[in-house]
Amino acid sequence: MTGTESATDAEGGQVRASTLELFFDLVFVFTITQLTHVFTHQPSWQAVGQVALLFGVIWWMYSGYVWLTNEVAPNSSARRTFLLIGMFGFFVLALAIPDAFHGTGIAFGLGYVLVNVVHTAMFYANGGPSATRAITRLAPLNALAAALVLAGGFTHGWIQYLCWALAFAVQVLSPYLVDTGDFVVRTSHFCERHGLVVIVAVGESVVSIGAGLAGEKLTVGLVTNVALGLALAYVLWWAYFGIDDERGEHALSTVPDRQRSTVAVLAYGYALYPLLVGIIITAAGIKMSIAHGNEAASVAAAAALSGGVTLYFLGQFFFRVALRLPRAWYRLVAAAAVAATIPIGVAWVAWAQLAALVGVAYVAVIADDLITLRTGQHSAYV
Repeated sequence: MTGTESATDAEGGQVRASTLELFFDLVFVFTITQLTHVFTHQPSWQAVGQVALLFGVIWWMYSGYVWLTNEVAPNSSARRTFLLIGMFGFFVLALAIPDAFHGTGIAFGLGYVLVNVVHTAMFYANGGPSATRAITRLAPLNALAAALVLAGGFTHGWIQYLCWALAFAVQVLSPYLVDTGDFVVRTSHFCERHGLVVIVAVGESVVSIGAGLAGEKLTVGLVTNVALGLALAYVLWWAYFGIDDERGEHALSTVPDRQRSTVAVLAYGYALYPLLVGIIITAAGIKMSIAHGNEAASVAAAAALSGGVTLYFLGQFFFRVALRLPRAWYRLVAAAAVAATIPIGVAWVAWAQLAALVGVAYVAVIADDLITLRTGQHSAYV
């Protein structure tokens, strides 16, 4: 723990992530894979909307389990059993994702209800007094969101979209509709767990490189494209973990206890949503273009490749604003710069867009790091 963390960080709950939580995150890998499939199967603006909506309702509860294990350590057989039941619920959600709007919506809704019930029950039965008070106020809104998701599973067309959009809206607004100050945020565990979620998502972009090359003959050009794809994954990792990960944890630890949950929701709930959606869309762009690097990219593939990184940097902009980290505006500049590489793939070839994207993103991140070093700041990597 850092020296600025309050005494409540050491009372109960967890200080570092457990191996069971890492096991739990394997479901998140599958979720990201399934969402990537939704876009690559039929790339369109409708697919983008579906990914954003499905991931929105899933992300809010997945992040809710980070809050749960931050307070309720899985250190007994009963707690571990219920956590695994919640994991099963998330797995059902992931299985239902590809056809959630065309036939598996009921399974998606039932899985979501199970995830919600386990989350509330574990918080209420095992959380400390303050967490019990907080979840008692939050549970009705979570139940309303779950009911809307389940109702959407039994419908089709615009009614289904409306139900799930309303469920997402309830989740997004819930921290402002009830007092969440009684939740205790143990900073070291909380930030580490969300960091693990980010690295798991970035790993999906690496998986997409391999998935996009199934059955392809290895050539010098193909290996070069692979190197560029891995370089892009590295830039995404570096942009968050080079400095912002540690700096964010330190900033959150200095927030007073009663206000910390509000800041935590802003930085690690709202801000990470576009960042993670960006990774999903980027992974889809890589999968669609990596095997055809010597050809002009489709508009959908080019827009996904650079547009996903744009969303990633926008997420980092909001992350910095929420935690009052320096030079948040710099990530806006980086977002605009990487978006400008989209025409390269459409007008020329996919590998040229990928190379330009890696170069522009890396220069933007390194330039920001150099400014940080000149101010006397550092991290484990810089």
